[in-house]
Amino acid sequence: MSADPEVRRILRLALPPARRLWAAIALGVLSGGSAVALLGVSAWLITRASEQPALMYLSLAIVGVRAFALGRAFFRYLERLSGHDAAFRQLGTVRARLYRRLEPLAPDGLRGVRSGDLLTRLADDVDELQNLSLRVVQPLVTAGIVVVGSVVVTALVLPGAAVVLTVALAGALAAGVLVNRWATGTAERRIAPLRAALNDALHDLVSNLDVLTAFGALAGAQERVRAASERLTSVARRRAVGLGVTAGAVSLFAGAATLGALVVGVPALAAGMDAPSLTVIALLPLAVFEVFGAVPLALGAWRRVRTSAERIATTAPVDVPDGIPVDARDAAYFAGPGVPEVRLDGLSAHWPGEHTPVLRDLTLRLAPGERVLLTGPTGAGKTALAHVLTRLLDHDGGYRLAGRETRGLRQDDVRQAVGLVEQRPHLFDADIRQNLLFARDSASDDELLGVLDRVGLREWVLERGGLSAPVGERGALVSGGQAQRIALARALLADFPVLIVDEPTANVDAAVADRIVRDVLTTAAEDGRTVLLISHTEVPGELIDRSLRMEDGRLVA
Repeated sequence: MSADPEVRRILRLALPPARRLWAAIALGVLSGGSAVALLGVSAWLITRASEQPALMYLSLAIVGVRAFALGRAFFRYLERLSGHDAAFRQLGTVRARLYRRLEPLAPDGLRGVRSGDLLTRLADDVDELQNLSLRVVQPLVTAGIVVVGSVVVTALVLPGAAVVLTVALAGALAAGVLVNRWATGTAERRIAPLRAALNDALHDLVSNLDVLTAFGALAGAQERVRAASERLTSVARRRAVGLGVTAGAVSLFAGAATLGALVVGVPALAAGMDAPSLTVIALLPLAVFEVFGAVPLALGAWRRVRTSAERIATTAPVDVPDGIPVDARDAAYFAGPGVPEVRLDGLSAHWPGEHTPVLRDLTLRLAPGERVLLTGPTGAGKTALAHVLTRLLDHDGGYRLAGRETRGLRQDDVRQAVGLVEQRPHLFDADIRQNLLFARDSASDDELLGVLDRVGLREWVLERGGLSAPVGERGALVSGGQAQRIALARALLADFPVLIVDEPTANVDAAVADRIVRDVLTTAAEDGRTVLLISHTEVPGELIDRSLRMEDGRLVA
């Protein structure tokens, strides 16, 4: 296995529990053993029948042929069923662990990771891990047991033939490994990254189709998809050719084993060995090599599995990057006293992977029920402050909520007290009801319509057919202002005591922007919640208690 301990941990996690794995291996051994026994018994029966003995001497072999023919298919089916069931069950555990590892990284810890590549790692690379048991461990162990048993049986019939079979198997293993590594080694390792590149190009094309069309860049995006597809196809074709060459090399040694068995068996026939036994030792290698053929291919599957495990390990590292908060082992529960006071003292922060601070020595107090406007140029650190307040981004210095330092509190508790409406709120490709219910899944339709009324969307929703009206993928069927209002309704439904609204007017015209700002601040005043409104533009003074300005990560007013 790889020297990376995290990769080893992922690979161990991908293996099903021993009882499930060994059950599949046992069934595989029974299936493989039945295939070898079927050929051996059939060869003996045909040869012995040509000598025209009494039927009573053939009855046992006839029954054996039927039993092994049925057993090969029956045990093969059970082996596939149990093996895949065990692998698929384990994939659920792998995905759950991976999502649990990714959760604290999002969104700031995943900055710079392209969506298509991330999707490939979460889907295709995790799916590839099932092959660790199905294409690597099970075939290797099954083939090993069947091969050893076949050599032992051959040795009981004719020791010289067992030696020939052993030498042929060793040669096939060496040749298969070398040929497979030469023909498919590079291709096996390149498939996962190239698949990710194709998915990334496709994701960019589909998600930005309207913009690409508007600016005449659609042809270029399609060309990138075509080029990525051709690269993946070329490597997949090279891999398929390599697998064929590997199988051919193994087949050559199977023929050599049969020829060698005849070379040592014919003299033994003259020395008194019966003809049916000669037929068995001559044809048995063909069945043995059919089972053994999975061994060199398992090495190629191992390379693909290891590559996927390495990609998963880099996506979800054990150590959370600097700049991402992590709950302390003794993190305390927090239940704020109504609307808590927010206090920052000498607070600094930086984005993960960067050393230059994005926030510098901030001191700020938000009193319960206060409405504060925060303005500043792009890049001043306003969004970073919002992420620190919601514990998406770690900080140095003091950040207290109701007098308690947030470093010692559970992050989920902090986020139940401090909510964020983002500049570009995400709407799920579902109806309006489902886009609201995840904020409070017990809410009735009347409550949902009530909160929509508070943000000025009740009549609009009813005109569109009610709460079952779809919003489209990423809110494609609603305007920017409507998306902001739906996000605000969602935040009100979640009942955050402290609400941070990041650039609610960024994607709407001036008239709609003014209405959104008024809705946000007047609704907050009615509920007595604290609001930090982040905006590029000024807001009428009667709607806010005070205004602050941020420049270069510092508060200047």
